[in-house]
Amino acid sequence: MDSILWLIAVIVFVAAEAATTALISIWFAVGAAVALIVSLFTTSLPLQFLVFALVSAVTLAIMVPTLAARRRNKKAPVTNGPELSVGKRGVVLQAILPGELGRVRVDGLDWQAKANEALPQGSRCQVTAADGNVLTVCAAPVEETV
Repeated sequence: MDSILWLIAVIVFVAAEAATTALISIWFAVGAAVALIVSLFTTSLPLQFLVFALVSAVTLAIMVPTLAARRRNKKAPVTNGPELSVGKRGVVLQAILPGELGRVRVDGLDWQAKANEALPQGSRCQVTAADGNVLTVCAAPVEETV
């Protein structure tokens, strides 16, 4: 009978976790699963609850700091701005001389741009970096046709 209680608890905790996806009840699902295994070997309900509480607490104590550290180290995805243009090709709209700003069009948007080499108007360029709203570009390599 205790095994059925723990099996129901596992199912409830897993369903709650699936509904929230916020790592709220998964720790208790692990504890209930271990208590389910213990219930197969003993009928002592207090021992089963102790195992449930200890395993849940240990799982929580180990995983929360680990997940918090991963969250702190993870950068937010870039969803807009000049960083999305890095690696893409464009066209020089206003000639760029070394040390001076020109203009380029990348993905249909016009940007200020600088380069370490002279790039004439109309030439193809490739974005190598972004600094604020200024793109750094170079001459685009010629694409080979097969």
